[in-house]
Amino acid sequence: MPKKNKQFVVIGLGRFGNSIATTLYSMGHDVLAIDKDLELVEDIAEQVTHAVRLDATDEAAFKAIGLRNFDVAIVCIGGDIQASILVTMLCKEQGVPFVLAKAMGELHAKVLSRVGADKVIFPERDMGVRVAHNLVTTNILEYIELSQDYSLVEIEVPKAWNGQTMRELNLRVRYDINVVAIRHTDGGITVSPMGSDALSAGDVLIAVGSVDAINKLDDLSVRG
Repeated sequence: MPKKNKQFVVIGLGRFGNSIATTLYSMGHDVLAIDKDLELVEDIAEQVTHAVRLDATDEAAFKAIGLRNFDVAIVCIGGDIQASILVTMLCKEQGVPFVLAKAMGELHAKVLSRVGADKVIFPERDMGVRVAHNLVTTNILEYIELSQDYSLVEIEVPKAWNGQTMRELNLRVRYDINVVAIRHTDGGITVSPMGSDALSAGDVLIAVGSVDAINKLDDLSVRG
């Protein structure tokens, strides 16, 4: 039986909202894109299922689009915190199962969660953190903040570690990181590696650790 495409509604078509809407549509999902700016709506019209000019803070008009028919609502309203809170609340009141909302700050995030957002994200902050780490740590290929305290990183195995086993490197003790997978240079992936698994220069470790531990990776000369 074919997998049912999900129904997404994206409210707010700035750079972040536009990127999410067009990506979801390219993946084969149905996407309704909404913004009160006619130019933004026209720009995205050919790249989503439907694009509508609508002020989402107009409760009657917003409810009329049939929010309960959508699986996921993504609230990407930038700048107007009050509007993003109201729209998030309306989405939950109308029965949208999962609401993801973009936050401008910690207090904004707390309020969004209180009014029903199932997940709150900080796209600008998260991207800034990722870019900064990629600029200063050449061995860290990817950096994803999981919370204020923990992050997931992709670390390129340095030449100094070539041929050494996970047991010999003892990364959990030496660097306070937990390796969850190894992506090998030949394209293979080892999930939950054993102590006997050996590394090759150029392999990529996918690891979770505290922000402090990850920040120290470069200081500990892990590049070799």
